[in-house]
Amino acid sequence: MSTPTWSPRRLHALDDAHIKGLADVLLDCVEGGASVSFMHPLTRDRALAFWHRVAQGVAAGERALLVAEDAQGLCGSVQLMFDLPENQPHRADLAKMLVHRRARRRGLGAALMRAAEATARECGKTLLVLDAVTGGDAARLYERLGWVRVGDIPGYALMPRGGLCSTTVYYRELGSQQF
Repeated sequence: MSTPTWSPRRLHALDDAHIKGLADVLLDCVEGGASVSFMHPLTRDRALAFWHRVAQGVAAGERALLVAEDAQGLCGSVQLMFDLPENQPHRADLAKMLVHRRARRRGLGAALMRAAEATARECGKTLLVLDAVTGGDAARLYERLGWVRVGDIPGYALMPRGGLCSTTVYYRELGSQQF
């Protein structure tokens, strides 16, 4: 089997097909045990409602959404949150990096992260911040990509099927800019 070449792209608006495909990715991630703010079982209606809210934020310019597709449709996404306090115009929060289980361990997560970093630079951001389950697959990916580990917060959230997990906070400097 050949290794796919991913080409994440930014969506500036979401249509119903995008929302349905992204809901499928979110449902798969939660079903697979990913701690991404939702508890199991996640209903399709809740997943769709989440992506409708994301669509509103994208339309308002409060966030950037990058997606990737394979032959079966949408299989990954990542968001940059721009709606931050006015004394933080230089940074964004990276959130909801989601990869469908069918596309994992094939380079998609790294491609989405590189695309998010490039998009943040294009948008004038010089600092990114994120958090991930301590010791999880995503945390290992971020460390491989050179993100700087700040520290751990114990008992930060619940895993989708219950049980507390710690989170690790990371940052990435993208360059300097005068404000």
